[in-house]
Amino acid sequence: MSKEIHFNAFDMNCVGHIQQGLWRHPRDRSADYRDIHYWMDYAKKLEKGLFDGIFFADVVGVYDVYAGNPDAAIRGAVQVPVNDPTMLIPAMAGVTTHLGFGVTSNLVYESPFLFARRMSTLDHLTGGRVGWNIVTGYLDSAARAIGLSGQMAHDDRYDLADEYMELVYKLWEGSWEDGAVQVNRADGFYADPSKVHVIHHRGRQYQVDAMHLSEPSPQRTPVLYQAGSSTRGRQFAATHAECIFVNGQSKDGVKNIVDDIRAQAVALGRAAADIKVFLGATIITAKTESQAKEKFAEYQRYVSSEAALVHAAASMGIDFAKYDMDEPIETGKSQAIISNVEAMTRSAGPQWTKRKLLEQMTLGSRQQPLVGSAEQVADALMGWSEQAGVDGFNLSRTVVPECFDDIIELVVPILQERGVYKTAYKQGPLREKLFGAPRLPGSHSANQYRIHPKP
Repeated sequence: MSKEIHFNAFDMNCVGHIQQGLWRHPRDRSADYRDIHYWMDYAKKLEKGLFDGIFFADVVGVYDVYAGNPDAAIRGAVQVPVNDPTMLIPAMAGVTTHLGFGVTSNLVYESPFLFARRMSTLDHLTGGRVGWNIVTGYLDSAARAIGLSGQMAHDDRYDLADEYMELVYKLWEGSWEDGAVQVNRADGFYADPSKVHVIHHRGRQYQVDAMHLSEPSPQRTPVLYQAGSSTRGRQFAATHAECIFVNGQSKDGVKNIVDDIRAQAVALGRAAADIKVFLGATIITAKTESQAKEKFAEYQRYVSSEAALVHAAASMGIDFAKYDMDEPIETGKSQAIISNVEAMTRSAGPQWTKRKLLEQMTLGSRQQPLVGSAEQVADALMGWSEQAGVDGFNLSRTVVPECFDDIIELVVPILQERGVYKTAYKQGPLREKLFGAPRLPGSHSANQYRIHPKP
């Protein structure tokens, strides 16, 4: 029997996310991102379709690598303006019961003590439906925004991240014991001070002496997402991540990444089943193949090549404005998303050009869309699941809300008929829905920071 396929909507609290230019489509509503009712309706729609969650991307800088300034990004709404995604979650949770919320937060620029409290608060308010997408950033503009001259080197950011994770694990898992909160109204005894502990952390980056300000939330530690596919990123994912977000142009390439991360996790004492892999996907579907192709052609008329190059320039650390269409691109040593540069080199060869890059951006990004009838889409998704070892898909928006309407109304029923998509939500927090238990397993690296009951 085939395994269950999971769906997350992949979006951002902004106008233009992945498929650059489609915000201009007359049926697209992404410019309503400032309206909380837009997000509440969005959440209800996804829960009706039994999506596992919505996965929020985020950046804290602007895309200014292209031509050395942010003008093209501002002009084309390339992830700017962008609002804080965490602010959306309580409102969306308030109109749903089961939908999960994965939120991206850059740990390089976040105080671990305050961030730990914010995530615990969200986990309380949502009844245990929060996940954290752990990122270390790739934009020099973000580093300059907080007073630094530039970002840290790629691998150094992961070294900092390892210490950051140690500290937040101590706060989430080791400050409040189970049973500390008693809510004894008769005696005026809310919590037992002997079961609440000050964390003492002395590291290269952080020195903290404090108790966690929040009592234990349903999951304690939020579900941990991570998207690193570089060698150092995979090592970090194998140590910490529960849900891993990958992109890829071939099943073999994705399978190699999936197998490598799971093998590293097992070598660290974790179980392979403790990790679920979500593949980035863009779906354009309709009742028939010809209708889907017509919709794809219609969408293509709104794609912005300049905006697509702006996004690619930032993620690869290469100023494409400097190159003619057929001039070989010099990749050099980038501190941006190394795996993006490596992926482009694999697909287009070592002497790739701006023309070759744009040829891959058929819908405003390098993520090739899956275009076909609902039956064809279901076949393709099941093929990825069975052949590449992925557990689910982060589905990028194209024209909203119709892109998710099409998936929910056309694709989901077929997957349900084939027995690979849930027909009802499981009970419990997000981690319990995904992995069968509300808290991290004992094999996870966070376990060493827990306070275990005395015999």
